[in-house]
Amino acid sequence: MSQVRVRFAPSPTGFFHIGSARTALFNWLYARHTGGKFILRIEDTDQARNSEEFLRLIYDSLTWLGLDWDEGPEPSGSGDRGSCGPYRQSQRGAIYEEYKRKLLDAGRAYEKDGAIWFRLLGERYEAYDDHRKKTVTKVRNEKVVIDDRIRGRVERVEDEDFVIFRSDGNPVFHFVNVVDDITMQVTHIIRGEDHLSNTSKHVLLYAGFGAQPPAFAHIPLILKSPEMGQGKMSKRDQGALVEEYRQRHFLPEALVNYLALLGWNPGDDREKMPIAEIIRLFDLPGVNQSNARFDAKKLANMNMTYLLELPPDRFVALAQDYLRAHPAGAAARAQPGYFREVMLLAQPKIKGIEELPAYTAYFFTEDYAVDAKVKDKVMAKGEPKARLGELLAALPTLDFASDAAIEEGIKQLAAGRGLGFGDYQAVTRLAVTGTNAGPSLTAILRVLGAPRVQARLERFLAGA
Repeated sequence: MSQVRVRFAPSPTGFFHIGSARTALFNWLYARHTGGKFILRIEDTDQARNSEEFLRLIYDSLTWLGLDWDEGPEPSGSGDRGSCGPYRQSQRGAIYEEYKRKLLDAGRAYEKDGAIWFRLLGERYEAYDDHRKKTVTKVRNEKVVIDDRIRGRVERVEDEDFVIFRSDGNPVFHFVNVVDDITMQVTHIIRGEDHLSNTSKHVLLYAGFGAQPPAFAHIPLILKSPEMGQGKMSKRDQGALVEEYRQRHFLPEALVNYLALLGWNPGDDREKMPIAEIIRLFDLPGVNQSNARFDAKKLANMNMTYLLELPPDRFVALAQDYLRAHPAGAAARAQPGYFREVMLLAQPKIKGIEELPAYTAYFFTEDYAVDAKVKDKVMAKGEPKARLGELLAALPTLDFASDAAIEEGIKQLAAGRGLGFGDYQAVTRLAVTGTNAGPSLTAILRVLGAPRVQARLERFLAGA
């Protein structure tokens, strides 16, 4: 088999949809799996809706996801990668005119009402169209057979000539799509199932140009999660835009892992997989025919799993980037060593990086809120004020060198009064954090340090 050449052809007319990201990913994975080429082509012929901002978003989103392209526009605007350009349709007008002329010269296209039409081969006859309420010219044409790598054998009939250039002189999607794929030597077209209805026209255009069609593979649609309603996931649905996950500081490798499994099965029950393993296993027979359903909770859990396993240095750097980009008060001004300790306490506990400001707030300020409901519950059980007073008195004797040393000191304090560690735990946590959740109490005390813990215990007792 000749070298695989696949393409991803987005339009810069809106935000980058999760479905577009998955289409790009499946093309990229197939190229990397086969040792082929991944081409980025920009379909920017809609001058009224195109935006350089959205074009930049395409470049940035693909780069963020790690989907590097072998051929296509340089994001800097300095030119193209590859020898089959230009890779922006707005710059390919001369090529489209050349291929239009080929069809006209061969008698496979004609002008009518100012537009250029593609001529089907076959016997022509007149028939009344109930939908359009008029008589139209039909063509007795053989079925177009599409041997789709995912859908299997698909048969469609095209029985009317169709427009390839509008009366305003602009080529239509079907025409430019096929011309671009021919001139860019695309061997496999991997795209959404919603394009399957276009494919019969494309096959006929390939025949009109005397070209061999590429292999087609139409991937399943992404449906909304049940709580979002029915139907295909649209750009208006929450969680549908890649930019949202970038802003929330999701890990791109987690999103890529999730998207890879949204319609593709590696052949076992594994979910978290390194990208090298996904590339090794990815192939078109593993892509499902049935539509995939988006699951925001599953994606969040995937991201949490990746966060938990991040190397400490990368997690701390990610936390710094997030907290600098979001107003975080003293957290952004904390000493690097202290900041690192706090973030590494949070890492095993949070579900997403956006939880960090709220989860760690009490480490960076003395003006932290005390949860009234938690306080009422904790203070109603046993003698919490007495326990805090005892701990405060024993504080100078506690060893703050390690979590284990702090725990042992509190246990000794408790044992001397016939109590247990738990008798001190809830009220101490409430006093130094204002809540009943978070990292282990001993870790909190160690990182805060004895002077700060003492001040917080004294302040809480004074107001209790």
